[in-house]
Amino acid sequence: MEGDPFGSFELAEHFDLSAVKLLPPCVPTKIIGIGLNYKDHIREMGLPTPEDPLIFLKANSSLNGPGDPILLPKASERVEFEGELAVVIGKKSRQISEAHVKEHLLGFTCFNDVTARDLQKKDVQFARAKSFDSFSCVGPWIETELDPSHLKIETKVNGETRQRSNTSELLFGVTKLVSFLSHMMTLLPGDLITTGTPSGVGPLKKGDVVEVIVEGIGTLSNPVK
Repeated sequence: MEGDPFGSFELAEHFDLSAVKLLPPCVPTKIIGIGLNYKDHIREMGLPTPEDPLIFLKANSSLNGPGDPILLPKASERVEFEGELAVVIGKKSRQISEAHVKEHLLGFTCFNDVTARDLQKKDVQFARAKSFDSFSCVGPWIETELDPSHLKIETKVNGETRQRSNTSELLFGVTKLVSFLSHMMTLLPGDLITTGTPSGVGPLKKGDVVEVIVEGIGTLSNPVK
């Protein structure tokens, strides 16, 4: 590639996918998570509907690429998958209106918000449970031409479907989330916003393979070690 993927660029050379190793498709300055944002997940948890987006941050050192292993930490006895649609910011965004969100996005990708559920319940904050190394699986690439409002989303473990929903179930959609966040913090190119997980989250164990599949994007696959 010649140039900047967040600006103008030209593709100088092409490779077959089988000849390359895919890295995380962006390097964010921050990973912003949204909790309780699928209506079916809210019903499943039996919790009140949030009035505003529930926000947490994941350490960017937890970034994990396609095919790279999810590492189970000794500190946790229950690590769970959370399949999600992620938004990739395309240019510096501060206090933008919902009407101008689209022009500030680079695109969308698949995300697995791996979570140490026992530590999440134990701690007041989510930082430890969400930020272990390898707990932010992202990829396999960024789709730049996509309407995120009605996409099928599915998570499989060892080929068995564990989560199945649609982004139409989102309580706060992409444009609302990006605008809301931009009025609180400046969003920078490559930053990731994970839009929440649907119902059906569950545990992972050594030897599992977890796949997050989002319609129009593809499949993010990671083994568990």
